[in-house]
Amino acid sequence: MPTKPTPRPPVRPRLYEQLVERLAEYMREAGLVPGDRLPAERELAASLGVSRASLSQALVALEVQGIIDVRHGDGAIIRRTTSEEGVLALLRDRANRRAEIIEARQALEVKLAELAAERRTDGDLAAIDTALDVMRAELRGGGRGVEGDERFHAAVTEAARSRLLTRMMNELAPMIRETRLESLSQPGRPQDSLAGHEKIASAIRLGDPDMAAEAMRRHLRLVSQVDGAPAGPTAG
Repeated sequence: MPTKPTPRPPVRPRLYEQLVERLAEYMREAGLVPGDRLPAERELAASLGVSRASLSQALVALEVQGIIDVRHGDGAIIRRTTSEEGVLALLRDRANRRAEIIEARQALEVKLAELAAERRTDGDLAAIDTALDVMRAELRGGGRGVEGDERFHAAVTEAARSRLLTRMMNELAPMIRETRLESLSQPGRPQDSLAGHEKIASAIRLGDPDMAAEAMRRHLRLVSQVDGAPAGPTAG
């Protein structure tokens, strides 16, 4: 006899999801509009009764959705407003897409790194080195290295000389930016990401396609690991 199904209890929202909802509620009740600034993280965390680490995760979720812009040393600036229901719907939709974005990056960027090692020019190597320098400077200044990270992957894509793959990467760019912000907000991740970039760059400079592909594969496996997020099928 088949086992009779029983109702399962609803999944309890994660703390950061509750905080995202509370922050959206606060922005609405306080009458904040684009251009206004949220209170300092220390003040917000104390008001909400949570750690700054938990609050930071919620702020990243809002940043990824384009609701706020977190600037190092300048706090969180509101870019647009949304309802509590709207922000949670966006949050859950993004969580469902994350694994698919990771799969797409694995499929495209590993091949791009391989081609870059075969086709790179001196100009491409200079662009890759410049991107690494930008990221190092960002990290020295206390930032997350978002601009340097974006420039590095763009330079590798350019070096691959594949119009079709480049077009596909451009289509994915807004979604990749979401995963980039999430990943680089993980503790210790910016330095680890920079180290991964340096290994990829070294393999491309050596002209070793297999080494470049494996370095990119390992790098994407690392950056796909986000606290509280399900790992993608290739992110083990």
